[in-house]
This record gives sequence, C-alpha cells and structure tokens, in this order.
Amino acid sequence: MEAYLDNSATTQCSQAAADLMMRLLREDYGNPSSLHNRGMEAENYVKEARKRIAQTLKVNEKEIYFTSGGSESNNLAIVGGALANKRSGMHVITTMIEHPSVANPFAYLEELGFAVTYLPVDAYGCISLEDLQEAMCSDTILVSMMHVNNEIGAVEPIEEAARVIKQKNPNCLFHVDAIQSYGKFRIYPKRMGIDLLSVSGHKIHGPKGSGFLFVRDKVKVHPLILGGGQERGMRSGTENVPAIAGLGQAAMEIYQNFESNQTRMYRLRDYFIQEVEQIDGVSVNGHKDHSNAPHIVSVSVSGVRSEVLLHALEDKQIYVSAGSACSSNKPAVSRTLQSIGLKRELLESTVRFSFSVHTTKEEIDYALEAMRGLVPMLAKYRRS
Repeated sequence: MEAYLDNSATTQCSQAAADLMMRLLREDYGNPSSLHNRGMEAENYVKEARKRIAQTLKVNEKEIYFTSGGSESNNLAIVGGALANKRSGMHVITTMIEHPSVANPFAYLEELGFAVTYLPVDAYGCISLEDLQEAMCSDTILVSMMHVNNEIGAVEPIEEAARVIKQKNPNCLFHVDAIQSYGKFRIYPKRMGIDLLSVSGHKIHGPKGSGFLFVRDKVKVHPLILGGGQERGMRSGTENVPAIAGLGQAAMEIYQNFESNQTRMYRLRDYFIQEVEQIDGVSVNGHKDHSNAPHIVSVSVSGVRSEVLLHALEDKQIYVSAGSACSSNKPAVSRTLQSIGLKRELLESTVRFSFSVHTTKEEIDYALEAMRGLVPMLAKYRRS
C-alpha cells in the first residue's frame, strides 16, 4: 500500500485539470496576444479561469493576476507593493514564521533601506494583535502574514489583524499568503479587509508553475517583470495558458462540496492526532482542535531524527515531510519550530503529515501502524 501524506508540499493534479491542459498543449495552443481566432480562443480560456477564481473569492475578475506560482505572487505583493508605496513610508511588518518566499523578500527590502518589524508568535504559532497594534506606526505601508502556517497549520487571526491595521493606518496595505489556506477555508478578501492575496496552483490539485495574486482595485503594485505588458502590465510574459486553465479548473473543483470535504479532513486529523499521541515519545505541535487548519499535523518524535523517520516511512511507501519541503532539499532548523519555543532536542525530530480531500482513512491507518512499529525501534537504536 502507498500513503501520500505530503499534500502541503504538493498535490496530485486533478484529472479534469490535466485533461484540459493536454488539450491546450496539443490542440488549442494559440497565443492569447495573437489577433487571429487561435489567439482569441486561448484568451477565452484565460478569461474563463480568471472568472472561476474570482467567483471563489467574490471579487472582480480584473483583480486577479496570474503568476508562475506562490513564490512569485508573494514577491510581487511584497516587493512590488513596498516599492509602489514607499513615498508614504519605509516601515513594513511581517511575522517570525513566514515561508521563505515571504521572509526573503522582506530581507531584500531591508537591504533597500526599509525598516522591518518581525512579530513573534505564541507556543501555538499565532501572533498577538496587541503586538501588531504596537508595531503599527504612521509610516507603516505594508503588513504581510500567512493565513495558515505551512509547517504546523496555525491559523492567524486575519480578519482581526485587518481591523487593527486599518484602524491605525487606513492606507497601509495588508497582504495575506493564502497558499496553505485557499481551498481549506472560505476566503473573501473584501469582507476580510485583505488588499493582496497569494495563491499557488499545485497546493489545490492544479499544476505546478501556476498561481495568482489578488490585488484589490486601486491598490498600487510595482511590476517586477517588464516586457510585453501582459496581465494589464502587472506581469509581462506570454501567458502560460495550459497552467492558467488548469488552475482555474482546480480552483472551481476545490470549492465544490467544500463543507463536507473540510469536515472530513478535520475528522481524519482528529483521529490521527488521537492515535499518534498514544505512541510513546510522540507529541503534536500547535493547536489540536479545529482552531488549526484541517490538513496539517506536525509531529515530534523524541530521540528520532526527522530524516531517519522520513526515510523509514518512505521504505513503506509512506510519504511525509521533514520541515516544509519547499526549500530545495536543504535541511535547516525550522524558524517556525524555534519561534513556538519547541524544545531544542525536538527541533530536528519533527515531521509533517499533511492531508488532502482525497486522503483516506486506510492511508491514515497504514501510517499509524507503521509509526507504532518504527518509533520504538528507531528510538531504541538511537539510544544504543
């Protein structure tokens, strides 16, 4: 049996999205910028994808800009947003637990002379609204935070944060990295006070190399890729029509039967946590209740290095992550785990199990059975 439990790293592309992409690669392969029928056909696929995505967020289609994925969307929102608004101030805010595609753009902004405030988190990975309020000042032009943490599944208080930001400085932009939350929660940017929202296609059963950035109407963002003026000048380069269409299809599918799928993932998560914590030496990081995301469980195993457990599970065709699996296979101590105050001896003994709408109880049971056998054996081997 195989159990793929690394869905926060990537998901299986939906069959309908893959079929649509193949048709666009082999049959309807026109360039959307071309003036003939082939070009118009291609442009219609892009328009349809934009429409489908906008409907899931209840926003205007013109507020959706296609990118190559989550990292580009985050870079465009953060660097592009800061550069476009720097005349209003040079102070920006983020958190200590962001994905590298957010943390590194903020480090770049520091090099450009921006002052950056990094908000701490509590033992569950959540920011304090009081810390945010204290950090805000008259020249704060951008606040960026993830909705769901990619390692432990912590859910940040996005709506409450937006109210704090706008009360302190109505002109300050609020960017949300929704790469781990889109498709797992209902997200309505305008109702929630979000100005910029990043999403990646391959986290929601769409293709790799696809993503989008929601930019609220009248928000200024400096483009980072210059050229032919595609995406209304925001993101030049010939549109990747197959990927865009596949993303639109996946976005539509992920919100079909949404409530029942979310409930089912929470049940699987509840069951997995209940069973895995009965194994000696195993603990779960973050909130264990439904205040956490439905698809992520961070598990620490005392006395067993994460890479050792990962490969032992891999031998049984069970696939999980050590860390976030988004950093070019480079092992490093997790900033998130450090920030929540995890014991030093557990920092390199933590793995992530992540589910999808297709995860089955049989896969969960198979993984639990393997953990019950492997953990005592590996811990004993380490001690000896």
